[in-house]
Amino acid sequence: MPYHKSAKKRLITSKKRNLRNRNNRAEVRTAIKAFRQQAASASAVEKAQQIPKLYSLLDVQVRKGVIPKKRAARLKSRLASLALS
Repeated sequence: MPYHKSAKKRLITSKKRNLRNRNNRAEVRTAIKAFRQQAASASAVEKAQQIPKLYSLLDVQVRKGVIPKKRAARLKSRLASLALS
């Protein structure tokens, strides 16, 4: 348990950030899982319409620092190849 005032504040803020980041990561994972499940039965047009939304979501999470830039690029690439198949 922290004794100094600044250490106490850091504990509180880090818990808030941890919770916020966890929720953001869960949002990305849920969206990707939903797209992958939908991709099995959806047409190419429907999949192509969903891609920009996923790209935007990934870009936002990169800007927030939740996921690394290269990971987002890798996910975009895999989702695009899934949409084309």
